[in-house]
Amino acid sequence: MDHSGHGMTTDLPPFTLGRGLEFSPDLFFLIGCLAGLGLYGWGVARLRRRGDAWPVSRAVFFVVGVLTIALVMCTKLNDYGMVMFSVHMVQHMVISMLSPILLLLGAPVTLALRALPVAGRGSTGPRELLLKLLHSRYMKVITHPGFTIPMFIASLYALYFTPLFDFLMESKPGHIGMMVHFLMVGVVFFWPIMGVDPGPHRPGYVMRMLELFAGMPFHAFFGIALMMASEPMVKAYQNPPASLGIDALADQNAAGGIAWAFSEIPSVLVLIALVYQWYHSEQRQAVRMDRAADRNGDKDLEAYNAYLASLQARGR
Repeated sequence: MDHSGHGMTTDLPPFTLGRGLEFSPDLFFLIGCLAGLGLYGWGVARLRRRGDAWPVSRAVFFVVGVLTIALVMCTKLNDYGMVMFSVHMVQHMVISMLSPILLLLGAPVTLALRALPVAGRGSTGPRELLLKLLHSRYMKVITHPGFTIPMFIASLYALYFTPLFDFLMESKPGHIGMMVHFLMVGVVFFWPIMGVDPGPHRPGYVMRMLELFAGMPFHAFFGIALMMASEPMVKAYQNPPASLGIDALADQNAAGGIAWAFSEIPSVLVLIALVYQWYHSEQRQAVRMDRAADRNGDKDLEAYNAYLASLQARGR
């Protein structure tokens, strides 16, 4: 049996969806997914024990987000992704653009801040460390559009069109590190845009939309570049195993089509979320204004009547 440099078999049978979805866990991501679900569940349970509510929709979003990571990293999609560019691109798009959005809609930072106990006076606990991180200069830098947008773009062009991608694919730690990088870049890119969890940058809704559309076209351009190429552009996928029965250039063209088409999915999801948040923000603002008017209505009316009376007095 032939193996690649990091222990993955390269004599896989031709790809089918059924084969791709067979359970084949990457231990790092399996443990990470289980830990994420466990910590989130602990937070929700802690809130409910003390009588606080937590929206079911947020829990559902987070769980589905974790499951999307498990889907591409703990099945044979991960095995096929080592030797098929198209399958790897599915992994990349899901873990960098779909999973982060779903995780952020689950508001894990807000949950942690509400669930973690407050440390005693003069001591520092997990909650205080999290708050310190959220307000740190480091967090301000990595969530600023001047950093997130170039990093989002560089994760495509500077990775796939340089020898760096081939270097990372040569070892299992390199491959894991690359996938973690995709996930984290997606999180810091969409975090300020989604605006569910507290963070250093809280731009208005129009600015969030501009940030979203500033990054998305580059995914489409990247996909088109792969689709139009006349030869394989990534060394790691130039010579696919004969057992797969695929052509390297055709597989690359498919990968480009996936990158191009997938760029639309997060745009639609985020726009729906932003419009929903914007609408409810306006509703809350209207309610606050109505309540203020109810409280101050008589005073305002009295002041207005006094103003009219003063004008009438001056005219006499």
